[in-house]
Amino acid sequence: MDDLLALVDGRATRSTLTALRSSVQDYWRRDNAHGGATLRPAVVGHLRYVGRLLDSAEGGLRHDLQGVAAELARLSGWAYFDARQYSTARTYFTQALKLSHAHGDSLFMANVLSCMSLLATYDGNPNDAVTLACRAQDAARVAGEQLLVMSMLHLREAFAHAALRDAQACHQAVDRSRDQYERSRGHEAEAPPWVHYFDETKLLVDTGIAYARLGEPARAEPLITEGLRRENADQQRGRAFHAYWLASAQLQLGKLDEACTSAGLALDLTAAIDSPRVSGHVQELHRRMLPYAREAPALAFEQRMRDALG
Repeated sequence: MDDLLALVDGRATRSTLTALRSSVQDYWRRDNAHGGATLRPAVVGHLRYVGRLLDSAEGGLRHDLQGVAAELARLSGWAYFDARQYSTARTYFTQALKLSHAHGDSLFMANVLSCMSLLATYDGNPNDAVTLACRAQDAARVAGEQLLVMSMLHLREAFAHAALRDAQACHQAVDRSRDQYERSRGHEAEAPPWVHYFDETKLLVDTGIAYARLGEPARAEPLITEGLRRENADQQRGRAFHAYWLASAQLQLGKLDEACTSAGLALDLTAAIDSPRVSGHVQELHRRMLPYAREAPALAFEQRMRDALG
């Protein structure tokens, strides 16, 4: 691959930079709509290409290319995270952290650390997840404590505390997230573009997910339900993920019919995207339904799962 890339004209211009930024935005849109697994070859290839451009770039252009490289490394890590390849994801997140440090962007370092916190939560290391989320908050404060960013980071911390079943710490983190979000109203345009996804709908649904992780399904269910009602239909990966958590909360409450309906929505959306992380959640939910295996809703869901996932 490096030999092939050596054949490419390695000189960057401002128009090159604009095109690269446009590509990154398009990758994120496609990731949200279709999942990140199939994006990996293209994103990693782009990251390598920008790395070669950095070898010859100078001055302000080099500085800006470092920022693009950091975003591509984070996107690569996210794509591998979505594919449940956690060790490789961690490698790219680490690269993104180093690049953003070289770029001098403390706020983006906070963004990368938040991704690493979520990865640690998934990878069974909730204590590391708490540490990374808190370190992300410290990095954001160095950059001026941008309110919307801090709101997102406090919810990442809440996820980690929920995984530890530390109810008090989880609720405190959720309260801080809500407070920062309320304070951010009217200042959304000041936030960096990468946090614009974190709107009131995302705040609601992520708070519900934190409660579901914590084992407080009665609090979780209405929040996730409302979040799903508000979400755009083209956010397929996010909606599949949120439908899973709604089903999970409903199953905890003993609402088998509702849980199977929500799980069916997650399953339908999963069949249209390429996200092993989400499909793994659906399969996990099916295993949790084993105590109800002889009941009609569970039997119907199992058949739908076989038809959809094989």
